[in-house]
Amino acid sequence: MKIGFLIDMDGVVYRGSELIPGAIEFIDLLRKQDIPFMFMTNNSQRTPMDIATRLQRMGFPVDQNHVFTSAQATASYLALQKPNATAYVIGEGGLLTALDKVGIAIVDHNPDYVVVGEGRTGSAEVFDKAVQMVIDGARLIATNMDPNCPTQNGGIRPGCGAFAKLIEEGSGFKAFSPGKPNPFMFRAARKRLGLTTGETIMIGDTMETDILGGNQIGFRTILVLSGGTKSTDIQKFAYSPDVVLDSVADITVDFVRRQREIMKLRADLE
Repeated sequence: MKIGFLIDMDGVVYRGSELIPGAIEFIDLLRKQDIPFMFMTNNSQRTPMDIATRLQRMGFPVDQNHVFTSAQATASYLALQKPNATAYVIGEGGLLTALDKVGIAIVDHNPDYVVVGEGRTGSAEVFDKAVQMVIDGARLIATNMDPNCPTQNGGIRPGCGAFAKLIEEGSGFKAFSPGKPNPFMFRAARKRLGLTTGETIMIGDTMETDILGGNQIGFRTILVLSGGTKSTDIQKFAYSPDVVLDSVADITVDFVRRQREIMKLRADLE
């Protein structure tokens, strides 16, 4: 049976600037077995090329086609909702590039959408303008609703969700996000790999995004404890991963074979 992997990044294959032991060997295993895979990230700042270059410098044998970001998911969603739409954007290169590729024009007045991503381009004037645009009828979109995100030096900074919350509170309108855990992003990434739902495994370190989104769409899910989630945290949630591992270093040839057998059995029973 054909299977493939969608893989979160920070906390799964690296932590900040540190490589997680066994991560490169895991990706090598997938490539040697001709198993399709794609990295999924809620970070909308960088382009797939930027992210792939960083991964390459860490030793991963990947290219930009192995990366899918919340910026790409957001751009795909907007292109489906309203082709040739206009957007006022609070974000950086990854988001601007993704929107441009699907024909969404960036404007500074009377937009169809206000689109918020990660970055440091916001100011009081920018957010004032965004609030008024939403009040005037622009629809509020956030690439993701993560309240914070890690920095490369191990710290924490406000995330896209924090910026979106500011506009929500100021305008009285709620943001919609196509990023994780929205099934839209999981479905879009799965289609890019050419897989069915029953052939897809999601690997992540966060219950609220990776595991929740994977469960909602029907993927097999693997939680790794190499990131921000401890084994004692799992019981706090009303849903659970199919498998819990210390890290991706525990994914061996035999492990992959067992997952394929389990998924085939599940498909036969459906």
